[in-house]
Amino acid sequence: MYVIHYPGHDGFVPHEHGAGHGHDHYHDASGAAVWLADHVELTTVGIDIGSSTSHFMFSRIHMQRTSTALMSRFVVVEREMLWHSPVTLTPYRSHGAIDAARLSDFLDAGYAAAGIAKEAVDSGAIILTGEALKKHNARAIADLFSDDAGKFVCALAGHHLECVFGAHGSGAVRLSALEHATVLNVDIGGGTSKFTLMRDGAILASVAIAVGARLLVTELDGTIVRIEDPLVSVARELNVQLTLGEAVSAGVRERIVERMAALVAAIVHRAQPDALVQELLLTEWWPEAVRAAQIDAITFSGGVAEYVYGRETRDFGDLGIPLARAVRAALGDDVAVQDPGQGIRATVIGAGQFSVQVSGNTIFIANPDELPLRNVPVLVCGFSLDESIDPLQIASVVRDALVQADLEEGSSAVALAFRWRGVPTHARIHALALGFAAALPKTLAAGLPLALLIDGDVGRTCGQVLHFEAAPNANVIAIDAVAIQAFDYVDIGAMIEPADVVPVVIKSLLF
Repeated sequence: MYVIHYPGHDGFVPHEHGAGHGHDHYHDASGAAVWLADHVELTTVGIDIGSSTSHFMFSRIHMQRTSTALMSRFVVVEREMLWHSPVTLTPYRSHGAIDAARLSDFLDAGYAAAGIAKEAVDSGAIILTGEALKKHNARAIADLFSDDAGKFVCALAGHHLECVFGAHGSGAVRLSALEHATVLNVDIGGGTSKFTLMRDGAILASVAIAVGARLLVTELDGTIVRIEDPLVSVARELNVQLTLGEAVSAGVRERIVERMAALVAAIVHRAQPDALVQELLLTEWWPEAVRAAQIDAITFSGGVAEYVYGRETRDFGDLGIPLARAVRAALGDDVAVQDPGQGIRATVIGAGQFSVQVSGNTIFIANPDELPLRNVPVLVCGFSLDESIDPLQIASVVRDALVQADLEEGSSAVALAFRWRGVPTHARIHALALGFAAALPKTLAAGLPLALLIDGDVGRTCGQVLHFEAAPNANVIAIDAVAIQAFDYVDIGAMIEPADVVPVVIKSLLF
């Protein structure tokens, strides 16, 4: 369902009807058609299912086409949060699988509370992190949303992508851009902590470590009901014994929290990691280029941020309260701490932002009925697009990219991402298409989807030349105005009318 707000201008005056009128009409139909082609308004839902907690939110997003030179993109010009759910502990069955039935009840209750019907949602992003990524849990989640497969994209957020979601959703990226500052976002959740360094709104690097508030959970009397493996490593280094069903003393708890805070501080300071940091790291260490960068501000997100900023005071039997206090003490006052606006909801808000990219206006889709496509591997191709394009060179780059990605040509759908340069003459585009055909003969012969993700407004022409000339009847999807980055997989949704665009989610699966 699209809720379109039409702007008034000469000859085109919007007006409302009273109750009972179920239609819109315009004084100038041609003006309305032009406006509709350049504006898209979507009702979206972002759902975050993590190891410890789950929550979701509804947003209304207004996107407008913007054109410069040979580029035409849809950009978000307004975002309105409609409703957000309470944060709930992710429900598990006794054998460690997510309880899909209880999760479904939680989602249904949220739709009802928000007053939003499922059919009114245009698109959504489901973000799975931590334990939710495990095969049996991912299967349960897929089954839960199978009826809405055409609307939802599912991002299996590895540690780096979760860092990106948290940095964007928290507001840290926006803060960095507005203040032209170098900002470090520290996202401390239930099972992991994610660190994202950014400058002028551009993300420089990210690191994740297995430190979180719910690695140790106790009853009110201190009896341990949950111990995760990373916490066992911390206890081993401290030479303390933790046993399920037995109480943990206040002194031992304090020592554990202080050591975890020291691990967080070590990553913030980007010094040489000690043995425990190296053991608990979930990603590579900071690259050399950013280790000496001067940080202007630190921001926090994730569940522990609620305690850092004083938005939460309840004790959930985990380490959230003392960990927040210990982290602030360990970091000291050398760097200013700013509140970017979002804490525990940062990941799901970031997911919502990443779920609303749409294509440009010159696209070609050979078989629209086959959309949506999900989890198509992307090969980022650095073509040398000289004035005279060499099909052999194009084919060589694609083949090398297949090898680097460990993909067997002809085994699955594939996407090629590249930046267009130069004048879009037929000769140049035809040579490019011949290179694709030479590199992917099995893929094209089997009718497997080939997506061309082009940073430039030549999508329709590229698709047509490949489909009608270079490789007749190729199952090609050519999409322009897609921002090219080193991501790994893409989801392509069904066509949105009348703007003739498709929703695109580019996502990294980095573990």
